Amino acid sequence: MDYADSVQAVLLRKIQKAEHDLVQLKLDYCRFIFGLTHNTRVVSGDNAYLVRSVDVESMERQEDGTFTRPTISVARVNGSEEMILQGKDWEVEVKVPAARKTPLGSTTP
Repeated sequence: MDYADSVQAVLLRKIQKAEHDLVQLKLDYCRFIFGLTHNTRVVSGDNAYLVRSVDVESMERQEDGTFTRPTISVARVNGSEEMILQGKDWEVEVKVPAARKTPLGSTTP
């Protein structure tokens, strides 16, 4: 193996690592900014779905430096049929906390 082949191999490994790191960073962005992980419940229209996968390649950088919401693969909560939802077509389901049975600061139930 000559010098040029060696340099090429090193650069290719570094590029692959950088691409892998970018995917991981985008997944972290989805988790912390959008609240989106595997099996997160999302809503589209009147239907609830569970996230099966996230397409981080679909995220686009906006003028302010933030990213758009990704396209996701989902399955109905009560089914197994998978479908694709574009970033503008879904919202993370917001759960309303249940009312407390005892007042705050109370030691008796």
